Amino acid sequence: MSRLATTAPRVARIETIRLASQPQLVWVEVTDDEGRVGLGETYYNPGAVEAVIHEMAAPLLLGRPASAIEATWQTLFACANFSGFAGAELRAFSALDIALWDLLGQRTGLSIGTLLGGRVRDRIRVYTTCVDAGDHADQEAFLTRPGELAEELLAEGVSGMKVWPWDRFAPQIEADVATGPAGWSAMGPVGHDLTPAQLAEGLDVVRAIRDRVGDRIDVMIEGHARWDLNAALRICRSLEPYEVAWVEDIVQPDSPADLARLVRETRVPQAVSERLMSRHPFRQVLEAGAAHVAMVDVVWTGGLTEARKIADLADLYHLPLAPHDCTGPIALAASLQLAAHATNAKVMETVRGFVRGWYRDVVTDPIEVLDGWAAIPDRPGLGTRLAADLRARPGTTVRASA
Repeated sequence: MSRLATTAPRVARIETIRLASQPQLVWVEVTDDEGRVGLGETYYNPGAVEAVIHEMAAPLLLGRPASAIEATWQTLFACANFSGFAGAELRAFSALDIALWDLLGQRTGLSIGTLLGGRVRDRIRVYTTCVDAGDHADQEAFLTRPGELAEELLAEGVSGMKVWPWDRFAPQIEADVATGPAGWSAMGPVGHDLTPAQLAEGLDVVRAIRDRVGDRIDVMIEGHARWDLNAALRICRSLEPYEVAWVEDIVQPDSPADLARLVRETRVPQAVSERLMSRHPFRQVLEAGAAHVAMVDVVWTGGLTEARKIADLADLYHLPLAPHDCTGPIALAASLQLAAHATNAKVMETVRGFVRGWYRDVVTDPIEVLDGWAAIPDRPGLGTRLAADLRARPGTTVRASA
């Protein structure tokens, strides 16, 4: 056993924290035996994620060197490497991995961007995903007054907007809007019957934006994996004259061959995909020439350890990285630290209603967005902590393993 292994601080305690007002979010705090705390986060299926953390991962992590991040990731992944890379496990590992990187930052006094190998930027351009949140009814606005919304965003310095004009025509299910980001609340089976009138009505959103502001704003199209390949091809072809920045997940990202058809048979760039967990499916997509933009979610795909490898993989194919965040403040903070280091980071997703709203209520140092750019903190670790009173708030639950 190396001297490092015998002298390094060890994982002493793992806690999960859930806030009643954000029922799909889980925060993870990893404490070492010297009292330092690292913070992580993940989103969706919180009960299953919490069970993985405490019943599977904690027995493997407790007592291990806290700085052995790569070895820890490989150990966890080896215990859950089933075909398809099960979602709850990868979400749990993501939160723990981010917490371990943050903990290393607390120990060294360095930001994660520096620890990853050094910073190449101190800020990154953002776009806004048009969700109804806080004081901003942006989803309603892009459907009812898309040109005005584009002008409003440009006046704030925001040079990109993501919309989903065709989701409303796909099969729907009833669900509580509180269970997920806007768009998720209306999810249903894949659509196979997009009529010419529906195709035209969705395109009217994009046309109105271009008619109002021209090419001054990037338009990203979110598909939420709602359509079959034939409908997806029709949507993408209809968008070709409008020079959209990308189309994202217009079909399920489970077939690189089908994704490659979108690349070959249309002229719109394809972004793939926040839904891919670990670098292995990303490799298959990139080898198939099935994406123009690698979209990675650090709180789903395996944390910062895996997201950095995906960024490097995309760079080998001369492709940009566009981190996803429609989930929580630590996802944004971790994504920005990745963007600080990754030379191919292109643009950062934000939801202005989140950044200006509930994100500011739950962390000590919220991310600042000014004139369409997010500043990347150079404080230790992630550069933020959970609010001091969060545990004492009504409805907050904490579970610990030690």
